[in-house]
Amino acid sequence: MEKLVINGGKPLCGSIDISGAKNAAVAILPAAIIASKGTCYIDNIPNIEDVHCIERIIENLGCKVSIKDNSAVIDSTTLNSYNANSEDVKKMRASYYLIGALLGRFKKARVEMPGGCPIGVRPIDQHIKGFEALGAKVTLEDGVVTAEADKLIGTNIFFDVVSVGATINVMLAATLAEGITTLENVAKEPHIVDVANFLNSMGANIKGAGTDIIRITGVEELKGCSYSVIPDQIEAGTYMIAAAACGGDVTVNNVIPKHLESISAKLIEMGAEVIENGESVRVISSKNLKGVNIKTLPYPGFPTDVQQPMSTLLCISTGTSIINESIWESRFKHVDELIKMGACIKVDGRIATIVGVDKLKGAKVEATDLRAGAAMVIAGLIAEGVTEVINIEHIDRGYPYIENKFNKLGADIKRVSYS
Repeated sequence: MEKLVINGGKPLCGSIDISGAKNAAVAILPAAIIASKGTCYIDNIPNIEDVHCIERIIENLGCKVSIKDNSAVIDSTTLNSYNANSEDVKKMRASYYLIGALLGRFKKARVEMPGGCPIGVRPIDQHIKGFEALGAKVTLEDGVVTAEADKLIGTNIFFDVVSVGATINVMLAATLAEGITTLENVAKEPHIVDVANFLNSMGANIKGAGTDIIRITGVEELKGCSYSVIPDQIEAGTYMIAAAACGGDVTVNNVIPKHLESISAKLIEMGAEVIENGESVRVISSKNLKGVNIKTLPYPGFPTDVQQPMSTLLCISTGTSIINESIWESRFKHVDELIKMGACIKVDGRIATIVGVDKLKGAKVEATDLRAGAAMVIAGLIAEGVTEVINIEHIDRGYPYIENKFNKLGADIKRVSYS
């Protein structure tokens, strides 16, 4: 096993490059298997465990896959199975995109129910509703989702709740459906637009991604293409928050500033300086920041995936801050770890009240999930003394080279093996 050992209290200065978006990559790789002709060449793939997990899954389905140097080559012409039942499938939530992709390609899909971070109930009822509306028969038995259809027929689908996963999954299935599919009350996150653009590069006909309504005109087949994944909005936001928390002057490169507007606005409200310049964002902070109130919302609102790192920053900000977590009901598991370090936080359901303290102190803490892990790294960076973060396999699912990137900015982080 491995842990991160952090000597805190050092300001961050310099520049770093942001990797490709995790949430886009783990949907785009399954989407590539819909192509029945040609090869997909995908650049800006993040070097994270979730990507390698998807790589192994689609290889087991018969695809030829090579991922190195942040580039993926996927030949899905050899795809020969619609049965995704490996252990890797059960490890990650995003494996449910295989249902939509396989249903689109074969009109059949059999996928083990996925896992992922323990941040609350994440039902797939809206996914199933969409597949059934397209004409598929869907059953869920013994932890396995089976979907079958003689053919998929375009229709109008209104999602009861805004769901990123359901929006992408049904979009995947609908690309090869007969006629026009209209999806209403859809999610608008940047990675949804990225997946739609990727599918269009393969020959799909999708319009409206990024708005409330997506229209998909079915085509007969998809072909291989060349594509580059967008920068990771959440990784960028995490480093911006860390820069504000530690003080100093950090430029975050390879970003789309518009995707970061809700995060930038809160940092500015707290007293940090945020400067946009083309494909970079610069954060300057003296650490004397004031508390703010935050409510997580679907894009373009404040991202739930940045709530946990932001809560660490609020721990050392002046005054009282309130976080309303409106997306997931169990996304405060990291609070107990922050309290070990001297934070003053009270949680009541989906509301966390944070009273700023002068400092945090190093401690041995746990990464309870992916974004909580990032929050604990930031806590270690700002704390007095040494912090040890265990269960860092969660962090490796979404943050490539996290210790190297922070050390480049002047931090002192080591990855250490232990038993």
